[in-house]
Amino acid sequence: MKSRFDHDMTMDTIMREWPGTIRVILNHGMLCVGCPIASFHTVSDAAREHSLDEEKLIDDLAKAMK
Repeated sequence: MKSRFDHDMTMDTIMREWPGTIRVILNHGMLCVGCPIASFHTVSDAAREHSLDEEKLIDDLAKAMK
């Protein structure tokens, strides 16, 4: 059974739990796949570091998680 999304999840956990989110992450210009920081960054952290709209990123990730 899949976990439920939690804002404290790391990018690495999200990509492992929902592989479909990898395409979303790449489409947003983020290189989290294979990045050693992905195991520490939450979506909020990653959005801030990449100057992205956090709500848009979360919305796109949620669509990929379904």
